[in-house]
Amino acid sequence: MLIPIIGWMLFGLLIGAVARLLVPGPQPMGLLMTMLLGVAGSFTGGFVAYLIFGGTPFQAVGWIGSLIGAVALLLIAQRTSRRTTV
Repeated sequence: MLIPIIGWMLFGLLIGAVARLLVPGPQPMGLLMTMLLGVAGSFTGGFVAYLIFGGTPFQAVGWIGSLIGAVALLLIAQRTSRRTTV
């Protein structure tokens, strides 16, 4: 039971880190938020694949689908949280 959770955490950390490397600009987040970004990106990629190809809403989409989902979430987060400095 604990092994799949650790696997999700490591996968999320790796996908989140790669997504942060691909998206330019500062992303002020630590390891936990990077891991959550990767896991949320995986769910997002799976849901988009479900909408396009069918299947189940929470399907595994692999590395590329997870990375696309994480990059999309990171770009959305950057666009919605722009702060202006005076």
